Amino acid sequence: MKSEERRDFNKTSQQWDADQFRLNLANGVAAAIIREANPSKEMAVLDFGCGTGLIALRLQPLVKTIIGVDSSQGMLAVLEEKIKTQGLANIRTAFVDFEKGDRIAEKFDLIVCNMVLHHVPDTSSLFRLWHEILAPGGRLCFADLDREDGSFHSDKTGVFHFGFDREHLRNLLHSTGFSGLRDVTATTVSRDVEGKGKCEFPVFLMIADT
Repeated sequence: MKSEERRDFNKTSQQWDADQFRLNLANGVAAAIIREANPSKEMAVLDFGCGTGLIALRLQPLVKTIIGVDSSQGMLAVLEEKIKTQGLANIRTAFVDFEKGDRIAEKFDLIVCNMVLHHVPDTSSLFRLWHEILAPGGRLCFADLDREDGSFHSDKTGVFHFGFDREHLRNLLHSTGFSGLRDVTATTVSRDVEGKGKCEFPVFLMIADT
C-alpha cells in the first residue's frame, strides 16, 4: 500500500552517502545522463531533488553552472559542506518545496532528476514545471524505477508510486509539450527483500526535449 505521508529525508541525510547501494545506483544513473545529455561548458543545469549531490557533483566539472534544489534542508546542508570543502565555484544549492508551491525563476539547458518521481504524488504537475523552466532546446533526463510490486522500499513512507510504466510516462510528457522522447535502462540494482531474497530492480532514464 502506498503511503500518503511525506518522508522526512532530514533524518537520513547525514548517513545517506554511507550506503554503497545508493552510491552504486547514483553512479549508474550519472553515467547514463552523461551519455544521453552530452553535458557541456555552455550548459546551465538543474538537479531537481539533488539530495547530497551524488549526481550534481558528477556533472559539475562538465557544465557551466549547476544548481541543486531539494525540499530537505538536511540533504542540502551535506551538499553545501561538500561544495565548501572542495572549493567549487560553479555549483550552488536552493531550498525548493514544489509541493508547497515553491517555484524556480531561472531557465535551464538541462534538468536532471534521480529517484525522486516516485515520491511525487502528482507527476503531471511536475512535468509542467520542468517544461516551463527548460530553455528552448533544453533537455530533461530523469531516472526512476520500472513498475514493481512495492518490494523496493521496505519503508514505504512517502512512496506514492511503485515504479512507473515507461510508455505511460512518455504519453504524459508528450501531452505536456515535450518531444524527442526516449528511454534507456540506466542501471539495474539488486537488494535483499524480506521473504524473497535478492531481487533485481531496473532503473530507467527517460530523456525528453523542449
